Amino acid sequence: MKTTRIVEAVLFASEAPLTAAEIARASGDLSAKDVQQAISELCHEYEAEDRSVQIYPLGDGYQILTRPEYAPYLERFDSVTRTNKLSRAALETLAIVAYRQPVSRLEVEEVRGVSVAGVLRNLHERGLIEVVDRAEGLGRPLLYGTTNRFLDHFGLRALDDLPKPENLEIALRTEE
Repeated sequence: MKTTRIVEAVLFASEAPLTAAEIARASGDLSAKDVQQAISELCHEYEAEDRSVQIYPLGDGYQILTRPEYAPYLERFDSVTRTNKLSRAALETLAIVAYRQPVSRLEVEEVRGVSVAGVLRNLHERGLIEVVDRAEGLGRPLLYGTTNRFLDHFGLRALDDLPKPENLEIALRTEE
């Protein structure tokens, strides 16, 4: 197999930047120097062919990313597809916000038992929750609630259409 294609495949499959040494280890039989040479060749190839992606040096590593001029298209694509895939942590957090709104980050963390700052940020970026108020008291923490996009995403007309908590408990008990 051609070295450049191996390096390209490893970089393409990675969600995070990889060092030349990491790429070499993943390939099994390439040296870090071989990887550096392949990355250089790929960069020239991408530039010559005016590709929509480019290999960017990030920290000590490299990552294949979309070129900046395509950002507006990705933002539109992202807004259409991103809410389709929610992690279990995101779904649990979203359920707590939906049933207890307005609710603070600390209240959600007390229910889940873990930090939810990143999950709340993700849900906010996806437009599924929003800051609806500030709580009274020390620090005046932000209070979160669901959005119309949340309702649309889950096929609800109103929050009253959510299953009643007691019905959820019965459903969960029958699944066990």
